[in-house]
Amino acid sequence: MRGLIVVAGMAGLLVSGCAAEAEPVAVPPPVPIAVEVAAASSGGACRLLDFAVIEQLFKVRFDVAAASEQGDTYTCVVRAAGPALPDLTLSVSKTTIDKATFAAEVVPDKAAKVTGLGQQAYRRTLAAASGRGPVAEVGWLAADGRLATVSWTSARGSERSVVEKLTGDLTTLAKKVNTRAL
Repeated sequence: MRGLIVVAGMAGLLVSGCAAEAEPVAVPPPVPIAVEVAAASSGGACRLLDFAVIEQLFKVRFDVAAASEQGDTYTCVVRAAGPALPDLTLSVSKTTIDKATFAAEVVPDKAAKVTGLGQQAYRRTLAAASGRGPVAEVGWLAADGRLATVSWTSARGSERSVVEKLTGDLTTLAKKVNTRAL
């Protein structure tokens, strides 16, 4: 009988210890972790661009990339998460044209010749238009049967002379673009 009383007493102690449940402790939510995503992760022509290289050349931090693919044409637009402009656009298309056709039909009037880029290349600056500032553009016929254009669209109110100077940086960027990677 003593054993039964001891067991009953122990059971009573155990049950009484479980009766009062501890208050839950409030834990703060985890801090979101910002993960940098490469432009290349958007696919298409974005695979040919690198945010760090763009920032180094243009002193502007872009962190959003969007790609599009239509037939044999691949396009990428990169910009900052905040303002819509400036932005940088790369377009690459397969082509069978030669240098003579490129010069006659693709190179815009009043475009300046660029040396050391593809088979033949040009650069130009377009005037500001509704909702945007001037646009700097570099286009080239790559040695691998590709036609490529990279352009910088500036924000409204940008000075044309400042944007004109960006054609040099666009040329440097264009020389880093490996169109064969598409």
